[in-house]
Amino acid sequence: MRAVLMAGGSGTRLRPLTCDLPKPMVPILNRPIAEHIINLLKRHDITEVVATLHYLPDALRDYFQDGSDFGVQITYSVEEDQPLGTAGCVKNIAELLDETFLVISGDSITDFDLSAAIEFHKQKKSKATLILTRVPNPIEFGVVITDEEGRIKRFLEKPSTSEIFSDTVNTGAYILEPEVLEYLPANQESDFSKDLFPLLLEEGEPMFGYIAKGYWCDVGHLDAYREAQYDALDRKVKLDFPYKEQSPGLWVGQNTYIDPTAEIEAPAIIGDNCRIGARVQIEAGTVIGDNVTIGADANLKRPILWNGAIIGEEAHLSACVISRGTRVDRRAHVLEAAVVGSLSTVGEEAQISPGVRVWPSKKIESGAILNINLIWGNTAQRNLFGQRGVQGLANIDITPEFAVKLGAAYGSTLKPGSKVTVSRDQRNISRMVTRSLIAGLMSVGVNIQNLDATAIPIARTVIPTMGVAGGIHVRVHPDRPDYILIEFLDAKGINISKAKEKKIEGAYFKEDMRRSLIHEIGDVAYPSEVADEYCTAFEKLLHIDTIRNSRAKVVIDYVYAVSGAVLPQMLDKYAVDAVVLNASLNKTAMSATDRETLLTQLGHVVEALKANFGVQVSANGEQLILVDESGIAIRGEMLTALMVDMMLTSNPRGTVVVPVHASSAVEQIARRHDGKVIRTKANPTALMEASYKNPNVVLGGSADTGFIFPQLHPGFDAMFCIAKLIEMLTIQERSLAAVRSELPRVVHKSHVIRCPWTAKGALMRHLVETHPAQNLELIDGVKICHPYDDSWVLVLPDASEPLVHLYANSNDRDWVDETLRHYRTRVQTFVEKEQEQVVAEV
Repeated sequence: MRAVLMAGGSGTRLRPLTCDLPKPMVPILNRPIAEHIINLLKRHDITEVVATLHYLPDALRDYFQDGSDFGVQITYSVEEDQPLGTAGCVKNIAELLDETFLVISGDSITDFDLSAAIEFHKQKKSKATLILTRVPNPIEFGVVITDEEGRIKRFLEKPSTSEIFSDTVNTGAYILEPEVLEYLPANQESDFSKDLFPLLLEEGEPMFGYIAKGYWCDVGHLDAYREAQYDALDRKVKLDFPYKEQSPGLWVGQNTYIDPTAEIEAPAIIGDNCRIGARVQIEAGTVIGDNVTIGADANLKRPILWNGAIIGEEAHLSACVISRGTRVDRRAHVLEAAVVGSLSTVGEEAQISPGVRVWPSKKIESGAILNINLIWGNTAQRNLFGQRGVQGLANIDITPEFAVKLGAAYGSTLKPGSKVTVSRDQRNISRMVTRSLIAGLMSVGVNIQNLDATAIPIARTVIPTMGVAGGIHVRVHPDRPDYILIEFLDAKGINISKAKEKKIEGAYFKEDMRRSLIHEIGDVAYPSEVADEYCTAFEKLLHIDTIRNSRAKVVIDYVYAVSGAVLPQMLDKYAVDAVVLNASLNKTAMSATDRETLLTQLGHVVEALKANFGVQVSANGEQLILVDESGIAIRGEMLTALMVDMMLTSNPRGTVVVPVHASSAVEQIARRHDGKVIRTKANPTALMEASYKNPNVVLGGSADTGFIFPQLHPGFDAMFCIAKLIEMLTIQERSLAAVRSELPRVVHKSHVIRCPWTAKGALMRHLVETHPAQNLELIDGVKICHPYDDSWVLVLPDASEPLVHLYANSNDRDWVDETLRHYRTRVQTFVEKEQEQVVAEV
């Protein structure tokens, strides 16, 4: 007798275990489900098997080959194009089935007496016999109703509660006569339960149901998968164990070392070539695959570990599934019903919460707490907030589901009934994320002032006037067109502090979010005249008559990302000739290369029109690059120095705020004007706070972030910067080219080095310990200053990536080149030694 092994399933409900493995190859007791089925067939003298394959067919073929190593003869039939269904794929191999044959599913665990079922089939002279079993809850299965003799009277495919007339269900195992296949069309998708059996019933063909005794589990979802493992260990089902029983209820493979201090409760199974470290605790129900390493003091409470897993010291695993080749590092916790896909890494002290699924080849960073499934993207980060707000790949990391939860987490840190503003740029992705954030905020009883598509300088200006607790602004990331950036603002319009970020992270990761009653749900309002408020504040800080008399001509390039572009209308009001380029909205964000092309074009237009200057505006109204009257771009450290020079010329003895890595040209310019320089950490929030809190600040920021005019609002504002430039150039009777030519000649270079997170702290400590304290500035990173001039080198760890930035600054080009080379080698050598030490410890 031949058996048809149905092995084509993709196991959608077993994701992420079946992303790179067909469902019949999922292991139970460290052997594929299909192998247990083949062992069952052998016990009943069925040794000729035809396996029908569709999803990842090579995995099963490579494992079983021709079947000779397993005591059977296997023939394969692969559905190449589209799945033909349970019956269609059997019809496809009808020429191989010339006598009574058995069809059995490759994704169920059972020990049914197949011989008794076959005998029943023959006695009843049945054309089709369904092997049935009784289950307590038949809702998930196809119910089959039979009479006293076992003849099938009715089918109910996955019935509702009110339709349950029987507890006998279809197990997916059938004994069939070859002639029944004649009822099926060739090369068409068809199903036994939905198509063939109802047709046979209608035609009056003899069809019976054999109610089998014994164990049966349809491994259709993750809970059932774990239960099947535990039942097999408890010997509730008769399966062949692949290893010797070393002691009652403990099966151990060959060449496996178990430290004498390890404590193991039976039943448990440990595969071949495993290493179990000192003081490891293994509770009853644990399944450990082949080639698994368990570090000292690990605690295993009924996890299922697939082949090649590496479990670090003091790791805690509870009733979870760790797939093939996955590494769980030291002190990490993977909790009940969590599943980690193959070849993933769970970092040190990370935690995967109950029921969370991690798809294959993902990385959970050290210290991260993962509360949601990790499907897309590659990494689960330790923090929500990076250097600047919350950011991630659009619609991959930053999804509607994520945004709803983030909005609820933020709202939960505010009092019920609080008001917040929500604003965004004009892109569809930002609209989608904003609406999801609003839903989350409303769900925790926070009221929304929806500013809709608004330039972020406008939002920062109006927030202090609206009596709100804070605000959120959503936009495409200024430096990554595939990223979304979500910024949280306080009641003054400044990005929130690290302490407030930690509160939001705590609510998000602990899922500590309140739920409002229906009458407490937040409301949404759409305030009007927001842009007018900004314009009024804007005008108060400018010499309008000076601008009007300048008769200036400027060219403004919005790089197809215009949002809240009130500036051209205002400049027109002041008699400035504003030529606007690329002000329509492009559906896709511009890449860096595209922006460079437009910048070159802007230079040509400025020259051709004999304009005073040109400007490329980006980051939803925050950042800009200037182009002087001869078409030359002014950006980077030169732009920072130019703005400082112009503002201090207009405001002698004023104070400017710049990031720690800005060039020393700033100090040299400040000395010319008897001004003061305050340096801050290299993040936007630090710049905003210092500009807002310190007296007499006339300018903050840099070319990287944009420029702050604290009298207007505490954020970066390219629009006000343009109007202010027109005013200053007119009063000072200078051109941008003239200002540029008078700037100090400072050499400022940078370099980036990869540095693991774990090595950053040790690197900073090493630098502090190996340099004289009087030469160090520790505002952000480690800055080593030359005692006699403005020369310095800064080693600055990146806040968001495993990188370190090196900056060297001096009036002497050779000193900069040599110093950068020296510290690059020094840092790389230190990082390599740290990594070697980590590897040695492992």
